[in-house]
Amino acid sequence: MNTVVTVPSSLRGKAAANVDRYAQMVKASKKAEWQIDRDLLQDRRFDFSRKFLPDGLSQIDRLSFLGVDEARLLSQIQGRTYAYLFGLVERFISAKMLDQGRAHVFDDQLALEALVRFSNDEIKHQELFRRIEIMIGEQLPAGYRQVAEPNEVARAVLAASSWSVLALTCHIELFVQTHYSQSIAPREELCPLFKDVFKFHWKDESRHVVLDELEWQAEHAKLSPAERDLAVDDLIALVAAVDGILQAQSAADAGYFIRSVSRPFSADERAQISDGLLGAYRWQYIVSGMQHPHFGKLLTSMTTPAQMSRIQTALAPILES
Repeated sequence: MNTVVTVPSSLRGKAAANVDRYAQMVKASKKAEWQIDRDLLQDRRFDFSRKFLPDGLSQIDRLSFLGVDEARLLSQIQGRTYAYLFGLVERFISAKMLDQGRAHVFDDQLALEALVRFSNDEIKHQELFRRIEIMIGEQLPAGYRQVAEPNEVARAVLAASSWSVLALTCHIELFVQTHYSQSIAPREELCPLFKDVFKFHWKDESRHVVLDELEWQAEHAKLSPAERDLAVDDLIALVAAVDGILQAQSAADAGYFIRSVSRPFSADERAQISDGLLGAYRWQYIVSGMQHPHFGKLLTSMTTPAQMSRIQTALAPILES
């Protein structure tokens, strides 16, 4: 017996448009495929005579008491953490997109392929960030510490609602675009290999964010108002958890930097270094995404005014800092 499913006329145009967007992402993914060694690393090494992160992301220019060599070292430490944290979040993103793909197994095969390719990209990124951690670690002083274990973070994040995880993922991959195009790409003084790492990363994430949006909107359409309200609470909790990691990593990095510099710092200077790193990391991983115009538009479209107010109130201490 054949069953005919009738799609409401109001949804037909949107469904067709979504199928086309998944198809476009598959085509773009095939065209832009790259390999770590063949296309990016090519036996190159990081240039430690240069900064890694630009001042627009590191905010090191606010620490006016640092010498040139000290500022460069702190930029390299921040660059190391910047890469580590991307590897950390991509552990849960790759797992989540594999889960999303399962929903399309007996449905849209182009959507399935797009999400499988997305997951493969994230696994490749994790390998890339593991390798550059080793490369950077061979040159920087001993004693650097990563405060969070990727699998533990992934398990905690994936225990939250799909709506909140997809929202967090979309937020992350939108700020990737802004960081590279507005801060990293224009700066000629940065280490060329470090720039290229995030150029190749940006190439993939510019496709991924389209899929994030499609999957988030599809998940939103499935939920009841009560489920959406709980999902908003989950998103607030996830951002708070990210902030907890940033607080711990910034404290670890501040201590590592201070120990690695040959001269002593005053108590006020040590406090400025610690506060400066936390402010920079919050800007990089929370504020720049939350203030992204497109993320704001998406979040507003999928929340009530009361829910938006709840989010803004919860995040105010981070955003204002």
